[in-house]
Amino acid sequence: MRGAPLAKDVEHWLSRLDPKQRAALERLRAQIRSAAPGSEEVISYGQPTFKLHGHLVAFGAFKNHLSFFPMSSVIIARHAKQLDGFETSKGTIQFSPERPIPATVVKKIVKERIAQNLEVTDARARKKRAAAKPRPPPGTSKPKAKSKR
Repeated sequence: MRGAPLAKDVEHWLSRLDPKQRAALERLRAQIRSAAPGSEEVISYGQPTFKLHGHLVAFGAFKNHLSFFPMSSVIIARHAKQLDGFETSKGTIQFSPERPIPATVVKKIVKERIAQNLEVTDARARKKRAAAKPRPPPGTSKPKAKSKR
């Protein structure tokens, strides 16, 4: 959809697709919603994106294929056997309306992305707490122990 104005929301974005593409992406969208209740749908970088504790997954439509963006090369690699026959790269899984990604694989990927996002969120919170710990004023630190000679 290059050259078209940015969509204001996911419904608007989907409305511009041909019926086969739209139906396939609506199914994918429903699978993502089911696996990530409470997620938020937004348009990010011109693509429909789900957010839950950060960017979760996205999808897109192109002239010759549809794409599912798990936003994790590790997760894509982990599911390589289940994605055999689909074109994949570090950040995307390509599919067609005639050959969608199996719903069980979509669900597993989304659940793993939620876990990844929670790990990152927890790590950031720990780092922030550690940085916020009060430090003694300069010159009031404990004296160093004398070395034994």
